[in-house]
Amino acid sequence: MEDTTPTRSDSVVVRDNTVEDRFELFVNGAPAGLLDYRVEGDNYALVHTEIDSDFEGRGLGSQLISHTLDQIRAGGHGMLPICPFVLSYVQRHPEYLDLVPARYRARFDLPAH
Repeated sequence: MEDTTPTRSDSVVVRDNTVEDRFELFVNGAPAGLLDYRVEGDNYALVHTEIDSDFEGRGLGSQLISHTLDQIRAGGHGMLPICPFVLSYVQRHPEYLDLVPARYRARFDLPAH
């Protein structure tokens, strides 16, 4: 089996596929994962994260989430961390807490501030 561990020279790209409502992760041009969403008003409801089995265990899920959240922030949107993996990521990275509208934070057991 080929070693697909990302290295410094690997190109990791996350694109918003608005046709299929998902952010897609590519490593050196190869599809490696996805994060499905629903648009709910001004918010992205992030519902499911998946990394291709050939790329698991290499931190790509976290990269997919951080790139996705950065894109959501850049677009001026909020997000709802419905996917347990996204919620766990936000709990460990409070710099993204502001993306969850304050009125929804209790629903996800997130701090109000």
